[in-house]
Amino acid sequence: MDTDAFRKGQVMARKRHTPEQIIGKLRAIEVHINAGMTAEQAARREEISVQSYCRWRMECGGLKLDQAKRFKELAKENARLKVVARRPISGHSES
Repeated sequence: MDTDAFRKGQVMARKRHTPEQIIGKLRAIEVHINAGMTAEQAARREEISVQSYCRWRMECGGLKLDQAKRFKELAKENARLKVVARRPISGHSES
């Protein structure tokens, strides 16, 4: 990452958002867009990148808050299960 661009405010810092924050920001951006802003302007006003806005919209654009929370929980559980599935079975010998 270009540190000069970061210092000048041209690159946004990474931040984790809760499902509540994501749904709130998506709703706020839709309001800004309906008021005549471009998607880029609206995303910047909500302090997220356009890429984050597009990704969030694809992932949970039409979801309600409880559905978005459940989606995040399932994604986390899926990642955990993938790690468990990769572990070798103890006591199992290959011959």
